[in-house]
Amino acid sequence: MSRIESHGLSIDTELHRFLIEEALPGTGVDPETFLTGFSAIVHDLAPKNRALLAKRDEMQAKIDAWHKENGAPIDMDAYEAFLRDIGYLLPEGGEVKVTTSNVDAEITRIAGPQLVVPVMNARYALNAANARWGSLYDALYGTDAIAETDGAEKGKGYNPVRGAKVIAWGRQLLDDSAPLAAGSWSNVASLSIQDGALFVTLSDGGVTGLSDPAQLAGYRGAADKPDAVLLVKNNLHTEIVIDANGMIGKSDPAHINDIWLESAITTIMDCEDSVAAVDAEDKVVVYGNWLGLMKGDLTEEVSKGGKSFPALNADRTTRPDGRPRRAWPPLMLRARRPPDDQSGDPRPGRQGSAGRHHGRRGHRADRPPRHRSERPSGQFAQRLDVCRQAEDARSGRGCLRLRDLLARRGPDRHGAERHQDGHHGRGAPHDGQPQG
Repeated sequence: MSRIESHGLSIDTELHRFLIEEALPGTGVDPETFLTGFSAIVHDLAPKNRALLAKRDEMQAKIDAWHKENGAPIDMDAYEAFLRDIGYLLPEGGEVKVTTSNVDAEITRIAGPQLVVPVMNARYALNAANARWGSLYDALYGTDAIAETDGAEKGKGYNPVRGAKVIAWGRQLLDDSAPLAAGSWSNVASLSIQDGALFVTLSDGGVTGLSDPAQLAGYRGAADKPDAVLLVKNNLHTEIVIDANGMIGKSDPAHINDIWLESAITTIMDCEDSVAAVDAEDKVVVYGNWLGLMKGDLTEEVSKGGKSFPALNADRTTRPDGRPRRAWPPLMLRARRPPDDQSGDPRPGRQGSAGRHHGRRGHRADRPPRHRSERPSGQFAQRLDVCRQAEDARSGRGCLRLRDLLARRGPDRHGAERHQDGHHGRGAPHDGQPQG
């Protein structure tokens, strides 16, 4: 392993190259400024961190010795007194009040699934980053949410009987989550936007609108003939895709080709520093993928269903009430790094002592997001949420069944499942036809 001595740091050559040639350009921070400041931080905090770790080791040794002498604790009062005596337990403090500001809506207002994926795997990272929106038709067609009875088997090709059940399920979802003032979504013949409101023409010629007009969040295309209508319920969005030439839309009275649901809301991008990405070579892959996500140019050629899906989806745009609206962002990405009790090899300090993970990781994870502000106007905004410890993310691993989560889009609930591979159910990415 070759190294470069720079600013009192011994840095792995490949990691140094990545930092200088890929991570820093475009951030407005020159290498000299970064390395000078980073070296000062490492050599200021590393001794303090070593002292804390030594104290922890001392406590652990005392606890181990106590258990060897006494076995499992029986007198809990005596055991608590011992832990307080060695400083493991401290007196409780006073009342604490915590306030927050400038917290993203994905954390404060929107209830939805959170994914966890290893950022070292570019395909998983891309699929997760693209998981905010998913085709309801594909999800229903490819899973057991629709029973394979009465001729509705999935089979190898498109089954019109199953497709009809998928469409009926979708219309019922719209009736439950965005009911019309009169009539049913199953009888819709056309959709248009007039004076900022949704006008719905029914198959009998009647005209109605949303029972709650405020559920119209926007549209794409021309107002009198939109390409999509965006609805909102409990801060989660549903997009009705209209395409007269689509596989489904061409035979649908209202030319509704699909229903897309806002699905996963956040994803924890796990750096896996203490598991898989241990050596400098691995870390360059991890931070390179993270950099690609921040810049929007991460690609991974993956063929599925005869098609290739290499990169981040385009941002979804809407125009509520005819006014321009910012591009719809992908889901919120959260970088998870391990706690500050681990040391690594890539960057020892002046005396040969390893610079601890807390300094290196925090700074390297912070460089790539600066590229977000350089992306063209209208693309997703700069946001970074760093999870300091694995415990911050464990609650996001649970996942309900598809039918349970979709049911939450009814009058009182909301949500939708998104699988970790980036696609609903077992179907291929949507191309207008429910996939088997």
